[in-house]
Amino acid sequence: MSYHVIDPDDLDPMPDRDADAFSVSDAADLETLGMRLYVAAPGQMIPLAFHYHDEQEEAFYVVAGTLHVETPDRVYAVDPGQVFVAEPGSPHRAFNAEDATEPLRVLALGAPSVDDAHVYEGEVWNDRDV
Repeated sequence: MSYHVIDPDDLDPMPDRDADAFSVSDAADLETLGMRLYVAAPGQMIPLAFHYHDEQEEAFYVVAGTLHVETPDRVYAVDPGQVFVAEPGSPHRAFNAEDATEPLRVLALGAPSVDDAHVYEGEVWNDRDV
């Protein structure tokens, strides 16, 4: 058996990210669940690109602020205490809006923990670059 208590404040941010990303799953040595805490200032994106996954299911629990998630059809606004779920094959990109008045804090979970993200190159709801 193994147990972990992890304080994200003790983790180093992941490199080369727009927003601060802290890998809880790496700190806990998790193999089948990806878990990250994101802290995004106004205007920052959470993922590296508009993307989708072949197998991975993703869930984003909003701790503070309002998460915006762009899909090919629309932009969702997700409030604190709510969860946004992206099933495999569902293109999306998550961000903190430019006009937000506070940082966004989101706990993101993905399973299985596989590197199966693909850049989405199809049409988006309004062809704008967030």
